[in-house]
Amino acid sequence: MPQHTFRLNGETVTVDVEDGVRVLWVLRDVLGVTGPKYGCGINVCKACTSHVNGKAFNPCAVPIDQIGEDDEITTIEGLADTVEGDGLHPMQEAWLEHDVSQCGYCQPGQIMAAVALVNRVRAEGRAITDADLDGIRNVCRCGTYPRIRQAIRTGAESMG
Repeated sequence: MPQHTFRLNGETVTVDVEDGVRVLWVLRDVLGVTGPKYGCGINVCKACTSHVNGKAFNPCAVPIDQIGEDDEITTIEGLADTVEGDGLHPMQEAWLEHDVSQCGYCQPGQIMAAVALVNRVRAEGRAITDADLDGIRNVCRCGTYPRIRQAIRTGAESMG
């Protein structure tokens, strides 16, 4: 069986899985990382949103053989370690401040998408717009979208 090595939340990992296995199953079933949720498996709901090399991606749609040894995958479990300090990531703090979560299933993916959005917009040298917020396509079956939008704005202010 082929071996695949990559970085996961700051640690180098090696897994023995077939090339076509989706990254989501490697994370959840092989490595025991359960933050990225299985929702649809076809890159629509975005419940599994994580980061690869700092950009949002959906591991349900990416075969493990597309992840290389130099790639860094960050899931919600490793997000706080991407910033200074001992606490949560500022976006996680904003989620708590705005009491965003109801059922909570989509929230790890929502937070990861929000962080990637803020980082992208900052790299472009501009502020987040309503159009940017409209571009987040993560599905929330509880409909907490107004609180999600507020939390993203608060988190962006705190991300320094």
